[in-house]
Amino acid sequence: MSNPAALSRTKSTISIRAITVTAMLSAVACVLNIFDFPIPFLIPAFVKMDIADLPELLAAFSLGPGYGVAVTFLKNLLKLIIKGTSTAYAGELCNFILGTAFSFTAGVIYHYKKSRKSALIGALAGAVVMALLSIPCNYYISYPVYTQFMAIDKIIAMYQALRPNVNGLLECLIVFNAPFTLLKGLLTAALCFLVYKPLSPILHGTSK
Repeated sequence: MSNPAALSRTKSTISIRAITVTAMLSAVACVLNIFDFPIPFLIPAFVKMDIADLPELLAAFSLGPGYGVAVTFLKNLLKLIIKGTSTAYAGELCNFILGTAFSFTAGVIYHYKKSRKSALIGALAGAVVMALLSIPCNYYISYPVYTQFMAIDKIIAMYQALRPNVNGLLECLIVFNAPFTLLKGLLTAALCFLVYKPLSPILHGTSK
C-alpha cells in the first residue's frame, strides 16, 4: 500500500522543482529577449532576432506545455518591469502569443508520446504554427501600433529596400516576417536539441 505522506512529500518536491525551474528559465528568457539583434540583410533592422524562445521550449519539453506558456508570460512581464515598453504593449502581446504558439504546440506533441522523434516533430510544428500566426498577429496588433510612430509608407519602403517588388504590408509580412519567424523557430529548435541533454539534470532534478 502506498504511503500518503510520502506521496504528498513527492508531489510537493516536484511542485517546488517545477516552480524553481520555471523561474530560472523565465529569467534566462528575459535576458535573451533583451539582447536581441538585427539581421539587416534579411529583414528591416527594426525586426530583431533573439533566441528567447529557447527557455520556453525547454520548459515545455521538460515540465509540460503549460510551463512553456508560463515562461513566455513571465519573460515578457520581467522585460516590462526592467525596460518598460516602447510599443504600447503590442510587441509584448505578440511576443507572448507567438511564443505560446511555439512552446505549447511543441510541448503537446512531445508529451503525447515522449521520444526524440516526437520532440523534433513538435518543435518543427511549433515553428510552423508560430510563423503562420505571425502574419495576422503583426498585421492586426503590432503594425497598427508601429504606424503611430512611423508612416506605413516608410515602413514598406524599408522592406522594398531589400526587395523592391513587394507591395503592401500584408505581402511584406508574408515574404519577410513569416520566413524570418520560421527561421527563428528552427534555430531555437536546433539549439534546444544541442543543450537539452546537458541541461537535463537541472531541468529534471536528477543527478548524472
